[in-house]
Amino acid sequence: MSVNKDPYQILGVRRDATQEEIKQAYRRLAKQYHPDRNPNDKSAEQRFKEVHAAYEVLGDPERRAQYDRFGAGGPAPDVRTWTTSTGFPFEDLSFDFGSLGDLTSIFEQFFSRTGVGHGRRRSTARSAMPRGADLEHTIELSFEEAARGTIRELRLPGTDSTGGAEQIRVRIPPGVGDGQRVRVRGKGQEGPGGRGDLMITCRVRPHPYFRREGLDILLDLPLTFSEATLGTQVEIPTLEGFTVVKVPPGTSSGTKLRLRGRGLRDRNGQSGDMYAIVRIQVPKEPSPRARQLLMELERELGQSPRQNLGWSK
Repeated sequence: MSVNKDPYQILGVRRDATQEEIKQAYRRLAKQYHPDRNPNDKSAEQRFKEVHAAYEVLGDPERRAQYDRFGAGGPAPDVRTWTTSTGFPFEDLSFDFGSLGDLTSIFEQFFSRTGVGHGRRRSTARSAMPRGADLEHTIELSFEEAARGTIRELRLPGTDSTGGAEQIRVRIPPGVGDGQRVRVRGKGQEGPGGRGDLMITCRVRPHPYFRREGLDILLDLPLTFSEATLGTQVEIPTLEGFTVVKVPPGTSSGTKLRLRGRGLRDRNGQSGDMYAIVRIQVPKEPSPRARQLLMELERELGQSPRQNLGWSK
């Protein structure tokens, strides 16, 4: 956008528009050109900045009055020809909407070469630009949604330009934990200095058999006594589907069988692992024949697991 463009033109309103009409035009255009709605669109991003900058001037009645007074009643291709009411020219004045890094400095920029209203200008810029309040929202996620990330459609009451509900799409990053908060910038309440943020609290439902520790996923793997003793191969579930895990002979209860890289992946690309934790199932009421075989097995193995503990007799 070229410099010196009239903020009334940017917002598409008449010079005699009411403050409410200016506010409605700003909200409509800001919503239309918001970066969230126009990802990777540089022209929309620049248009959004211009709209925001124009509202910085016209949205405040005092700033608007100053602009109307010193703007000579309308847009001018070369603001160096503008004069004050006393006839003193604005020497090399540049009202630059093309440089929008600090939106709160636009009004100061307008008067930067004139010395007009310097002290009151700084005070107004500091005190009159509070952002809107942050909004709080809670969503419930499945274990899989929290692990992989998801997109949710949210309806936020009282945040659109007419005071009604606003429909937004929110991207929940992968790897979020129960109780973790996700910040969505610029989706809170309106304020003179822009909108506040939306703070989303994620609640993750428990999984029937998965649980997590950081980015690692844990799964209990029940085995029979003979499977743990002799070794086996077992098909187990993962987030990507079923896979086969090898159980070495002589595996004890509580052993963790590691599946590298099968855990959660966070927004930075870091991955955890998956652990199948062996739980040996012991029969509670063995049959007489099973009892006899177990006694024979104990004599055959000749085990004394407490022999070297120091406290056994």
